[in-house]
Amino acid sequence: MNERAQVPALMVGGAISAIIPQSIEETWRLATMIVEAGLAPQALVGREPAEDAGDDAWKRWGKKGTSAVAIVIMSGAELGLPPMVALRSFTVIGGKPALYGDGLINVVRKSGRAKSVELGYLRDARKEALLNLGLHKDVVAQMNTVDERTIGWCKAVRSDTGEMKVEAYSVADAKQAGLWDERPTRRGKVWKNNQHVWDDVPNDSSWFRHPKRMKQWRAAGFCLRELFGDVLGGVRDEFEAREIAGDLIEHHDDEPAPRARLTPPSPPPVPSLDAVDPIPENGFDKDVEGMHDGAEAAEEEQPAAFDYGKFFEDFQIALQGAKSTAAVEEIWTEFDVEAQFHDDESSRQLADKIKARRLAALAPPSAG
Repeated sequence: MNERAQVPALMVGGAISAIIPQSIEETWRLATMIVEAGLAPQALVGREPAEDAGDDAWKRWGKKGTSAVAIVIMSGAELGLPPMVALRSFTVIGGKPALYGDGLINVVRKSGRAKSVELGYLRDARKEALLNLGLHKDVVAQMNTVDERTIGWCKAVRSDTGEMKVEAYSVADAKQAGLWDERPTRRGKVWKNNQHVWDDVPNDSSWFRHPKRMKQWRAAGFCLRELFGDVLGGVRDEFEAREIAGDLIEHHDDEPAPRARLTPPSPPPVPSLDAVDPIPENGFDKDVEGMHDGAEAAEEEQPAAFDYGKFFEDFQIALQGAKSTAAVEEIWTEFDVEAQFHDDESSRQLADKIKARRLAALAPPSAG
């Protein structure tokens, strides 16, 4: 009885609030906790080093990841987002932070400057309905086809100035941007008879699976960025950021067209033994005591030639298995493309196109 009486009472009724760092030291401490707990998105921290990579590699990865998380926390704080909400709302595209679609709306609504934010979808809308929505009559007058009148729309009103903005994104807009995808299947690698072969697979493109939602997100991005530029502080939505980074391209079959195998440069010729100074009777070179003559160096095994064809085949197979943008970035890092082709511009461009094609196929409608 006495022991139970000494147990402190459990406090109840406290207000729930987020932990907000108040200094750079507190921000770094929180970021360190997030990285060590494995809660940081891989788009920020990258792929973990191998278990046997050594302490230096792990320290570099930890510092880089912690720095990235700290920057996202500070970026979110500028937009009024608590630390953990910022981590769920931000992604990194082309080396710059960008907001997911729902994160964009969250920031605008939390700012207190939005009287209303509405999203919707219209299929083959009559021009009267488009005018009632608030679109300008000159814009509506040019919407003559079914594709142009099938839209996702966003309508927002500011509470401080009363300004209203209506933005529509149509099927025609998506087709012009190379985003629209109506294929029920695409070409992809599958296992058949214990072999990895090309075949028709279900189309997992977001523009095929969620066309209505994708048009709404695009309309929201254009609308809110223009009407609430002061609130967003130059931060773009993920879709606009992908376009700027060149990650959204026209959809093509994922199976690459036949192409000539890239041929690596020929290795330098092995010097003739006649051109090498003979080894003295004592077995050592007369110029450097204790070192064998150049004849032995000429006999060293030449490094194996780089197999470009196998590299790109393995690279494409790996990307086909990626189900998220973070997974694509992991594969890019694992194959070390930038270092592999640092002096081979044509091969680097080819790798960039393969990566961009996979990112375009993934392009999620929202995340967080």
